[in-house]
Amino acid sequence: MKTEPGSVPAGRLARLCIIALIALTLLSAAAGFLWLPSVQADFAARGLWDSICRAAGVSRDWGSGAASGQTPRVSTNVVLLPEMMRPAASDVVGRGATLALNCTMCHGAQGMSRSDTPNLAGQYPEVIAKQLKDYKSGQRSSAIMSVLARGLSDAQIAELSAYYATLPKARTAPTSYDESLPALVRVGDPMRNIAPCIACHGGVDQKLGAPWLEGMPKQYLVDQLNHFKSGMRSNDSGQQMRNMSRAMTAAEIDQVALFYARKTKPSFD
Repeated sequence: MKTEPGSVPAGRLARLCIIALIALTLLSAAAGFLWLPSVQADFAARGLWDSICRAAGVSRDWGSGAASGQTPRVSTNVVLLPEMMRPAASDVVGRGATLALNCTMCHGAQGMSRSDTPNLAGQYPEVIAKQLKDYKSGQRSSAIMSVLARGLSDAQIAELSAYYATLPKARTAPTSYDESLPALVRVGDPMRNIAPCIACHGGVDQKLGAPWLEGMPKQYLVDQLNHFKSGMRSNDSGQQMRNMSRAMTAAEIDQVALFYARKTKPSFD
């Protein structure tokens, strides 16, 4: 088959396309796994594996336990199951209400905090149960909560969780989930491996074990994000919160906390 003068033979054109595709793939891999992780201020490269893990948003120690012979640090022993979300029987809720009398000093008579402790009213039961069990095991630390949780049985933890889940949530300003939301809440930042908050904490999806955040005290949210960022708090299974908060600036942490802490104006009707 003859080709027109100046034209490229079909076989050569195919080879050029394949070479170009390979080059593009290599450049993309280099950008995603080497360049992008390296420009993060908190990232210290210790090899290609670290870069791959950072780009993928997982711990650098993921999968390393078997290879190194060391046991990876466990962030939580709690296994979250869908049945933990089911409404409890009234007698379980009643026993939880009695136990909750010991919690009112910090978390309010109806689960609504007047300080910088978290609101528990309307919180998902599996969230409260997980955090209490993490306090009990020492995988989340608090001078007060660790002592209190160690005195609770698994049945009492379930009763407290069931009670608080029945209480009405904080009244927050209506949310339209449009462009007026902070960018990290609405769309995240894929270039920094930050998933949108609404993908786990409601708005788009509610992940099992992800807490209800709307109406929480702002300073509590700021403190927890900073604790995840510094590694002071590490009971997030899979390091989801640590991986994302490490990439957040102080201004972004403040902005996200301010959004979730917003309240409606008090009604005097």
